[in-house]
Amino acid sequence: MELFKLEAYDYYLPEELIAQYPVEPRDSSKLMVIDKKSGQIKHQIFRDIIKYLNPEDLLVFNTSKVIPARLYGKKSTGANVELLLLEKIQPGVWKCLVKPGKAVKDGTEINIESLNSENNHKNDKVVGKCIGRAEEGTRVIEFSTKDDKELFALGKVPLPHYIKNENVDFQRYQTVYAKYEGSVAAPTAGLHFTTALLERIKERGIKTAEVVLHVGIGTFRPVKVEDIREHKMHEEYFIVPEDTVKLIEQTKLNGGRIVAVGTTSVRTLETIANLPKMASYSGKTSIFIYPPFDFKLVDALITNFHLPKSSLLMLVSAFAGYDLTMKAYRIAVEKKYRFFSFGDAMFIF
Repeated sequence: MELFKLEAYDYYLPEELIAQYPVEPRDSSKLMVIDKKSGQIKHQIFRDIIKYLNPEDLLVFNTSKVIPARLYGKKSTGANVELLLLEKIQPGVWKCLVKPGKAVKDGTEINIESLNSENNHKNDKVVGKCIGRAEEGTRVIEFSTKDDKELFALGKVPLPHYIKNENVDFQRYQTVYAKYEGSVAAPTAGLHFTTALLERIKERGIKTAEVVLHVGIGTFRPVKVEDIREHKMHEEYFIVPEDTVKLIEQTKLNGGRIVAVGTTSVRTLETIANLPKMASYSGKTSIFIYPPFDFKLVDALITNFHLPKSSLLMLVSAFAGYDLTMKAYRIAVEKKYRFFSFGDAMFIF
């Protein structure tokens, strides 16, 4: 199979295996354990992951928090408009995905309507005005409020298009350790962790560290080019604090493994691996990882099962090896694992 061809990353997935709701408790989801060297595949429950972690290991979590990024409004003509907040340019000014985009030209004003029955801003009028265009059809919208809380109070969780269940509790699409607002989609590998499981991990002496990568729409946009090398990822903002840089260095010196929780953590870590050595890092990354790829920092990966033909599936194929990855996905379908954001997980080492 030609690994640069988009078709190589397609696979059969029955629709009923796309998880529409999260399991309870979070750590009761299935866990597929994959040994890259032996090719052995085992089936566990997520809370059993602690058996596969060593005291020398370092778990790296993306602590970005999902914002209520989906807004609805009406133009002066009464036409409905949907906005998805993508990136804050400055207070009150956001880059947005707009539907229908063609109907929103420079100068168009949109009265934002409340989607949240519990918000305290029902009578506050928030207006968005289109002040320009950005890449790939996105628009720059200036809102009448510079207060993020006021704007977010009008919004809803931006659930992925394949989740039809609109009544999901917002907190369930948030990791228990989320801190820094900025993502329009959850770093979903982290959704399996509970506070109790994190406490057990800590008690075993396993260290944890934080990075931030604010997940943008680009992470989940389908790859459309036939030769994947031509695909361009959107830039996403990341932070790697000084404490995390030190813990990574210590872990490597002690012979421990860097265990990335999620593909966003992988992309952040492999971004800084290719930058000059610094005490801490921040900036934007558009790194696109696909086979073959030389991983410099990440030794093990916790991740969910990803969409066919997605950049995330390509990243996993680069890490685990293409053949082993596609075999694992076939087995996951056979054994009725649950797929995508609210689905089950895999641990690859």
